[in-house]
This record gives sequence, structure tokens and C-alpha cells, in this order.
Amino acid sequence: MISVIIPAYNEESAIGGTVDACVRALSKLGGEYEIIVVDDGSSDNTAGVAVAAGARIIRHPHNLGYGRSLKDGILAATHDTIVIADADGTYPVERIPDLFRIHMSGFHMVVGARQGRHYDESFGKKILRIILKTLVEFTAGRKIPDINSGLRMFSRPDVVPYFQYLCETFSFTTSLTLAYMMNGMFVTYIPIDYQQRVGTTKVRLLRDSLRTMQFIVEAILYYNPIKIFLAFSVCLLGVAIVCFADAVVFGHHNSFLLGVGSVILGVLMFAIGLVSIQLKQLLHLQDTERTAHNRAAK
Repeated sequence: MISVIIPAYNEESAIGGTVDACVRALSKLGGEYEIIVVDDGSSDNTAGVAVAAGARIIRHPHNLGYGRSLKDGILAATHDTIVIADADGTYPVERIPDLFRIHMSGFHMVVGARQGRHYDESFGKKILRIILKTLVEFTAGRKIPDINSGLRMFSRPDVVPYFQYLCETFSFTTSLTLAYMMNGMFVTYIPIDYQQRVGTTKVRLLRDSLRTMQFIVEAILYYNPIKIFLAFSVCLLGVAIVCFADAVVFGHHNSFLLGVGSVILGVLMFAIGLVSIQLKQLLHLQDTERTAHNRAAK
């Protein structure tokens, strides 16, 4: 009925407790279940502890990344209902039955929205989360309580077609959020208490944040490219207004010329955005025709 996928990299001290908590939560639901731990090139005894706790193991010979581990686990799952969770004890996996009930009511994905004193961890993390959250909400066009929560439930047949668009590192959950929302799928959130992790974090704050930001920009260009060009256009028009105001108040001729140039560039940028939409629709039509042709050929 349910497959729980847990990516793990050197989580020997935490993985046993996480698997035990999953077993208790899944036992309350009844039915068949499995817990798959993807050992992503660990140098400790993560795999042995996970097996002893009752998990099934998939091993990577070396570290390939959080997203790649989740993809491999999902493909290896024997059940269509998928739960992903971290190995470090931060997510309350006892809430899996709550996720399941909401998922069964018709939502394509149910996500645990983190809260509590352990969530922000530091001022730097809080600021970076706000920046990334703003970008993702700008892309999706809706409020998102938690863009990259690692506790979520979805259906394997729904997620596999998006694998080629999903990041293979820590941005996997962010890219999954965008893929579902930008394709009109139903996503909902429930509040969860984020707990103190066991062991040390594997996230490199600046590096992983920059990678996430890069992927978000790529996602905007793929799913809704006009938003990038529209944002540049608005900025250029803002510059034009400032320049015109300076020219009127202080009589600076160069400011007036700069304002005119900014207006022209803003209009051109918006026009390029309109062209990008047409190109996206054309590529989508070609993909649809290619898919239909391949199905007919089979």
C-alpha cells in the first residue's frame, strides 16, 4: 500500500530510530508497506543499522545526491503510494497516517509544512529561505507554506513522468513542488513540528542555496518564461521613471536620454517574453505529437 523512501548518507546514529518510527506509524494504517533506505555511499554502518531495523536497502557505491537517491528509491518501490522522509530524525514520521488520509481525499501531493524552534536554526538560513520562498511563489503564482519540506506523500505514477525535470541534489523537493504546481496538480500542506536533527547536517548552506536559486530560475524559464522577462521589464520601467523624474526636477538631459533608452529596452524585453511563450507552446506541441506518434507506433 505504502512505500517510504529514506535517503541516507552517513546517518548511522539516526537511521535506526527513523525506521522504527516509520514502522510504528505504518502499522497503525494496516495493509502492506515497505521502508526503503537508499544508502548514498555512506562510509559508516548506515546500511547495517537500517537492515536491522527492518528496512530494505538500496546502495550507491559513492555519493550521488539527495534527489538521485529519492529517484532510485521511488523506481524501486513496490507500492504506488510514496512517502519521502529524511533519515536524521527531524521529520515527525508519525504523521504519515495524517498524510495518507488527506492524500486519499483527492490531493496529488500532501506536504508537511515545518514549524517550531528547530526549523530556522540560524538567521542566515532564515534569510535564504525567505529569498528562495519568494522566488518559488513568484514562479508558481501562489502562497507556499514550505517550498522544500522533505516529508511528503504522492503517487508514483504521478511523479515518475517528471523525473527528467527534477533536480538530483538537495533541490529535488523544490523542483517537485514547482513541477506539480505548474502543471495544475492539487497540492496541500499540513503543519508539522520540525525536530532537532541527530548528527551533523550534510547541507552546505551557501552552495546548496545558490544551486537551488539556479534551478528555480531554470524552472521559471521552462514553465513560465514570460515572468523573467516581465520582471526585467518592470525594473527597466522603474529606472525610466527615476530618470525622467531627475530630468524634470534637475534638468539633466542625460537622465532623459537614459530614461528613453530604459523604456525602449523594457518594451523589447517584454516582446522577447511574448516570443518565449510562443516557442514554449510550439515545443510543447511537438512533444505532444512525438508522444502520440510513439504510442501509435507501439
